[in-house]
Amino acid sequence: MADTDEKQAKTPEQSEQPQRPAEADKAVRAEKAAKSGKVDKGDKGDKVDKGDKGDKGGKGDKGDKGGKGDKGAKAAKPEKTEKPAPREPEPRVPARLKVQFEQAIRGKLAEQFGYKNRLEVPTLDKIVINMGIGEGVADRKKVDGAAADLALIAGQKAVVTKARKSIATYKVRTGQPIGCKVTLRKARMYEFLDRLINIALPRVRDFRGLNPKSFDGRGNYTLGIKEHIVFPEIDYDKAADIWGMDITVCTTARNDDEARALLTAFNFPFRSEPAKPQTRNAQEN
Repeated sequence: MADTDEKQAKTPEQSEQPQRPAEADKAVRAEKAAKSGKVDKGDKGDKVDKGDKGDKGGKGDKGDKGGKGDKGAKAAKPEKTEKPAPREPEPRVPARLKVQFEQAIRGKLAEQFGYKNRLEVPTLDKIVINMGIGEGVADRKKVDGAAADLALIAGQKAVVTKARKSIATYKVRTGQPIGCKVTLRKARMYEFLDRLINIALPRVRDFRGLNPKSFDGRGNYTLGIKEHIVFPEIDYDKAADIWGMDITVCTTARNDDEARALLTAFNFPFRSEPAKPQTRNAQEN
């Protein structure tokens, strides 16, 4: 009984002490946790709110990630600059020899041969340039170099020609590159012919004119050039090798006389045939 009275006596004393509110306890714990650098595990109410991502090192703040998360503040699009007006294409200048043929040569030939229709007048059909590279059997690079030079001369990519059958004597195998060629038509044909007549042939060493008998009987003429460096497109200092080429001028003429008259009108430098010496019987008569 005495113990019970003592406990009852202490109870009013304890009740007299003011009780700390729960908020004050939380504040004290928070101060202790701040000093120690640790969060009080017992205080579950003080855990960081997961929804508040902005307090976790700023990772939750999507607006801080280079502005990607802030969808509302999009970067302003640059103003569209006005496109410049399209450049007008330069007018094409027709080939000089083609204009000359239409204005002068066609009428001259029609009058010379008595053609009734202007379409009967023979015209240039195509020009074929061929280069045979015999050394290409041992070195393929020489064929490629010759094709590149031919493309510069003609203004058109050359085609590499290959052997059609094997020849053991010359160590040639089927399909092996042995040369190159190019076929010119229309404007490029007239432009090449102009450069050939007025620039390349006068630069040929010891040039004495073209052979007037090199027709094939069907109105086509073939000439040969020993050095391809006579064309101004080839730099003599950079040329590794010197190649020859065959140039065939194909026409729509039906015979050699018409083809010869056509090429003569284009100023082909045919050499004049020497006069035949008269025989003794002709002198006596």
